[in-house]
Amino acid sequence: MENIACNGSGNSQTSFYLTGIPSLQKSLFLPVFLIFLLLYLLILVGNALILVAVVTERSLHKPMYFFLINLSALDILFTTTTVPKMLSLLLLGDRFLSFPACFLQMYLFHSFSCSEAFILVVMAYDRYVAICRPLHYPVHMTPQTNTALAASAWITALLLPIPAVIQTSQMAFDNIAYIYHCFCDHLAVVQASCSDTTPQTLMGFCIAMVVSFLPLLLVLLSYARILSSVLRINSKEGRSKAFSTCSSHLLVVGTYYSSIAIAYVAYRADLPLDFHIMGNVVYAILTPVLNPLIYTLRNKDVKSAITKMMCHQDPKSIGKP
Repeated sequence: MENIACNGSGNSQTSFYLTGIPSLQKSLFLPVFLIFLLLYLLILVGNALILVAVVTERSLHKPMYFFLINLSALDILFTTTTVPKMLSLLLLGDRFLSFPACFLQMYLFHSFSCSEAFILVVMAYDRYVAICRPLHYPVHMTPQTNTALAASAWITALLLPIPAVIQTSQMAFDNIAYIYHCFCDHLAVVQASCSDTTPQTLMGFCIAMVVSFLPLLLVLLSYARILSSVLRINSKEGRSKAFSTCSSHLLVVGTYYSSIAIAYVAYRADLPLDFHIMGNVVYAILTPVLNPLIYTLRNKDVKSAITKMMCHQDPKSIGKP
C-alpha cells in the first residue's frame, strides 16, 4: 500500500530542508565554508595523488597498495556524497533536497561508510598473511584473490543499506520535511518522518552496530595474531620492521573508529543537537582527510613515488635504497 504523507500528498512531492548547524551564526558561514572547502580539496588532491602514484609506479603493484587505492577511491566518493551539498548550504543557503536526491545521498553515504570498514578488514588480512605466513603470501594474495576480496567488500557494502533505505522511503513525510543535519543521514531522515520512528531507529542502530563492531572485531583478531607472531621474532630489527609495515594501517583504523566513537557519543550523550550534527560531520571528513596524510608521511614507498612523480624524476629508481 502506498504511504501517504501527513498532509495528504505523496512522498514524491516531499522536499527535505537541511537545517545545517542550527546555532551557527551567519557571520561564521563563510569561515566554516572555507575550512570545509580546504579540507575537501585536501581529500581530493591527497587521495588522487595516491591513486595516480600507485597505478603508474610498477614497484607499488603489490596487494597492500592495491587495497590502498581502493581506500583512496572510496574516500573521494564518500566525501563527495555529502561535502559539496554542505558547501552549497553554507555559501548559497541551498538547503533543499528532493525526495530522490535525499535518499540517494543517504544510501551512498552509508554504503561507502560500510565499504571503508570492510576494506580496512581486507587490509588487516593482507598484513596478517604477510607477517604470519610470509612463505604463503604469493600463493594466498594473488591478483585474482585481491580483486575478489575488494569486490566482496564493495558489493556487500552496497547491498547492506538497501533494506533500511527502502523501508525509510515508505514512511510518511510532510511536503517539507525538516532534516536537523547537514546532509541526509538515516537517523535524521527517520526523525523527520510523521510515522512511528521507533522500528526504523532500532533497525538503523542495529545495522550500525553490526557494521561497526564486526569489522573491528576481525581487525583486532588479525592484529592479535600479528602481535603474537612478531613477539616470537628474535631480533629487535626484525620486530621493528614487521611493526613498521602495519603502522600506517593501524593509524587509519584508529582514526576511522575514533571518528565513529565521536559520532556515537555525540548521539547517545545528553548533548545539544549541534554536537550530534558536528559529531557526524567529523565522521564524514576526518578519516578521508587524514588517510592520505598518514600514508604519504608514514609509508616511504608511497611518499617516494609521489615525490618523484611530482618532480618528474626517473620512476625506476623508486623503492631502491
